[in-house]
Amino acid sequence: MTWSILARDPATGTIGAAVATRFFAVGALAIHVEGQVGALATQALINPMYAVHGMPRLRAGEAPCAVVEALLAADAGREHRQIHILDAAGRIAAHTGADCVGWCGAVGGIDISVAGNMLAGPDVVGRTLAAFQSAAGSMAERLLTALEAGEAAGGDKRGKQSAAMKVCTRDPFPDLDIRVDDHPDPLTELRRLHGVSQERFALFRRFLPGADSPCGVFDRAVIEAAISARGGS
Repeated sequence: MTWSILARDPATGTIGAAVATRFFAVGALAIHVEGQVGALATQALINPMYAVHGMPRLRAGEAPCAVVEALLAADAGREHRQIHILDAAGRIAAHTGADCVGWCGAVGGIDISVAGNMLAGPDVVGRTLAAFQSAAGSMAERLLTALEAGEAAGGDKRGKQSAAMKVCTRDPFPDLDIRVDDHPDPLTELRRLHGVSQERFALFRRFLPGADSPCGVFDRAVIEAAISARGGS
């Protein structure tokens, strides 16, 4: 019922994930990203505990293949699940259960993984992968372009409803986390929300506390001056 993309920029360490589906509020449960750790997507018959147990294992340095094996071993419903993981070193692991609904499967490249189920066909994941690899711009812009290419190839064979995207750099919390929970054209709306985020939020985010600045910048004059210089309001 879903396809998702996990990607890493080897030059900056930025990690991102994006997902689209004919299902309500996919961003609430499917994709999980943490800066300097990795990204994980659980789909088909989603198992939210994969992220609960899997992200700490990635944080501890376990390889994605070992994490996937451990999660599946503890899950009697494993053949109904789809999971893929990309860690901060660019290592990838993926599983598509034998009872996932076709078309289902995964493709990968250097620093990128795409997986989906209940899709119009294999071109959905193939074109998503190719579009990301050829796209220019920020991580968020490349993820959006990739999902749009997958949608143009047929996307979820049942239609469209929700989409989401998360991007992290150095911190446990995201630089960008946007969701479209219920919309007739979720990817168009996701792109619109990304544009809105660049007007003010992206600048404000830079001043928040994080791994390299435990207190951040809390001088409102400094923050507002930076936003005004950029043309935000």
